[in-house]
This record gives sequence, C-alpha cells and structure tokens, in this order.
Amino acid sequence: MKETLNIALVAHDSRKKEIMNWVKFNADLLSNHHLYATGTTGKLISELSIVTETDGDKEVVTYPFKDKVTRLLSGPLGGDQQIGAMIATGQVDMLIFFCDNLVMQGHQNDVSALSRLASLYNIAFATNRTTADMLLTSSLLGNESYERKIPDCIQAYAHRNLNQ
Repeated sequence: MKETLNIALVAHDSRKKEIMNWVKFNADLLSNHHLYATGTTGKLISELSIVTETDGDKEVVTYPFKDKVTRLLSGPLGGDQQIGAMIATGQVDMLIFFCDNLVMQGHQNDVSALSRLASLYNIAFATNRTTADMLLTSSLLGNESYERKIPDCIQAYAHRNLNQ
C-alpha cells in the first residue's frame, strides 16, 4: 500500500458534527494523506481550527486542512457519484462515510451505489467512528508490502462474452 493515501470523507447532515470531531481527533494522522470530501463536509474540514498550545494568555490556533481538502459537489448534487467514479478508477484508497441510517435520503440510490462500489473495489471503508479509527491506525496503513487486491470478478465481468 502506498504511504500517502487518497481518503474520501462523506457525512450526512445529522453526522457532520461527529465526523468533524473524528477529523479533529485524528488531525495529525489525516494531515499525512490527500483528502477528498463532498460539499459541506469538505468546507467544514477546510475551516477546522485546532488550538495547538497556549502561549501564556494567548492560544495558538492552527488550520491544519486549510487549502488541503479537495472539495467535490454536495452529495445529493453529484458528490457521491464523483467519489464513486474515483473509486472505480482507482483514485480513492479509503472511504469514511458517516451515514445516517435512521433517515431515508433523497439521494438514497447514490448512497447505496457508493457503498456498493467501495465493497466491489475492495477499498478500506468505514461507516462509523470505531471502524474509521481502526482503519486509520491499522499497522497495514502505509505498509509498502501490503497490496489491495482487486477482485477477479471485476475483470471477469469486464471481459464477459455477451454472444453466448
């Protein structure tokens, strides 16, 4: 696996606060990777401020992701599909998707397609904080001897004989 990963971050509105807390908690680890995010999530991550230390009475504030997040369209406006296309073309190594499973989304088909592609192309995929923490701290992360395997079914499907 390559040392610097392309990580896509998505969160439904009801889970944006949760993903922001997760990003803040993991800022040091995430800052070593390329981040892609859908609309509002990307904006929030870009604007995230962290108090790094206190200098007497003065707090030192940093913006670790300012100009470091590639913002895509909002999920319902095509951002989910943009990330899906990036997964299918090998441009995303990990997807962190804090989805709201209690509410049917207006773009539920896009949400389902994104989950299906993450599974099909065998990328690291988390839908909750615990799994996201485990992925980001895995000993396989950045391990050059680890190689993600693309399932044989993809090539078999791409080269199937339609004349039978």
